[in-house]
Amino acid sequence: MHARWLSRSILPRLPGLLLGLVTFGLGIALMVQAGLGLGPWEALHQGLGRLTGLELGTVSVVLGLPILLLWWPLGERPGIGTILNVLLIGTSTNLGIAVLPPAVGVPGQVAMMLAGVVTIGIGSGLYLGADLGAGPRDGLMTGIHHRFGWSIRRSRTLIELSVLGAGFLLGGTIGVGTLVFALGIGPLVQLFLAIFDRDGRVARRRAITLEADITGAE
Repeated sequence: MHARWLSRSILPRLPGLLLGLVTFGLGIALMVQAGLGLGPWEALHQGLGRLTGLELGTVSVVLGLPILLLWWPLGERPGIGTILNVLLIGTSTNLGIAVLPPAVGVPGQVAMMLAGVVTIGIGSGLYLGADLGAGPRDGLMTGIHHRFGWSIRRSRTLIELSVLGAGFLLGGTIGVGTLVFALGIGPLVQLFLAIFDRDGRVARRRAITLEADITGAE
């Protein structure tokens, strides 16, 4: 716990974390204003926002808290990056939506949507590269993986499809942007994580975690 919150190594990594989270939120705002579809979680947040009257980013913040509560029975524990993730992505999303005008015309919509997906990829690479704690939704995925022995792919797919279905039923925007996000975000995160984690800190930690998982399963 001390290493997650008070370690001296945290301070040099905070700027990347903060910039990454704000960039991530602005990417979501770009996709919202493009109007061509959102990622699964953002579609759910938008649908809940329409139901409750809350802004999309506000729903993201509010929903992040009960998701964190689900971490404890799954054995996951937050870091400083987890808490900042909850607060900053939603806040920067609201600010971005307030400042950015909606796209006009199909070419403008496509350009803004693509810019949003790339921006989210950049933000993800920055905040993951800081390695200061998973976001609440990523922690839910890894918690299910560790607790039930499901693969990361299976855990991620189950969560994303469930959230996407709920978002669709609640009126969240589903469209070509949703498909582009689903197909493009993985390669983009991998690309930008390699750029922002040049010393391989995150890759090494994940390798150690994977080895521990394999050993524990034997």
